[in-house]
Amino acid sequence: MAHSFPTLPAPPRYATALTLGLCATVLCVFTACSSTPKSEDTAKKVLSGTDEQIFMGDTIEKNYDPNVIMKRGEAFFEKEEYTEAITEYNHFLDLHRTHTLASYAAFRIGESQMKRAKGIDRDPEPVQKAIEAFERLRKDFQGSRYDSQALEKIQECHDLLAQMHLFVGQFYYRRGSYLAAAHRFEQIMKLYPDKSVAPDALYFLALNYHELGADDWASERLTLLAEKYPGNAHSSEGATLLAKIGGGKAATLLAKKSEPAPSSSSSTAPPLNTQPSLAAGLLPSVQAGSLRLPSASALSQSFVSCRLGAWC
Repeated sequence: MAHSFPTLPAPPRYATALTLGLCATVLCVFTACSSTPKSEDTAKKVLSGTDEQIFMGDTIEKNYDPNVIMKRGEAFFEKEEYTEAITEYNHFLDLHRTHTLASYAAFRIGESQMKRAKGIDRDPEPVQKAIEAFERLRKDFQGSRYDSQALEKIQECHDLLAQMHLFVGQFYYRRGSYLAAAHRFEQIMKLYPDKSVAPDALYFLALNYHELGADDWASERLTLLAEKYPGNAHSSEGATLLAKIGGGKAATLLAKKSEPAPSSSSSTAPPLNTQPSLAAGLLPSVQAGSLRLPSASALSQSFVSCRLGAWC
């Protein structure tokens, strides 16, 4: 007698599909893991909007290809690593000076130098180097699309340098180093008379002369401040100081200078010697008899040989 076995029901279709899907998923994961080199599991330096492969390896192509070099420079610039960016832009110019992006690389060098400046109370060297970079751009790539922008940046850099001079001069003034402070304010009036800090520099220059006992020089500076920069922030203080030290003498002196010179026949007096100006050519020559010199103790100090960035 033949034995019959019970017949099992066929599995539902959805179960078969589910099983096949799970098998395929496991197979894909296993294949992907086994085919990925272990060396790529290390962390990579990912940069926003930049191909991370430009930092991987050290091939000849990556060291000389202009697009790769420019990408590296831009990547460092975006990450605010301006020293590294400058290195890449200079590398680009060394190899591809005739490239269409050469003027852009030169402009980026100046921008990177400006970004390195940390403020008016810090080292001015980056600002000075930025000026050099922008001037080099205008010289080497005359008529480029960045010429006008470079000129604007140069003016911004000079504004920063003028503010740095003023900051250091005010520091010396508060410390009582009046000669060193006067040197800074004189530099502003000599190099940056049209900058926004010029009225402040002129006022503080007068204060320094007053502290040194040279009230005649201080009067002239205060008179010039009122005439050249009317309505400045130090107008009231300047007028008060001018009245205190006897501004009438300065006004009389200026009026005499405006009068026409007498003819040689009307006067036989010999010409008077003039006193050299403490401001190294910034002050007009005045008659020796009308000038009260600083005290001997004040003049016993010599001018400190200062330059921007040197804390003398």
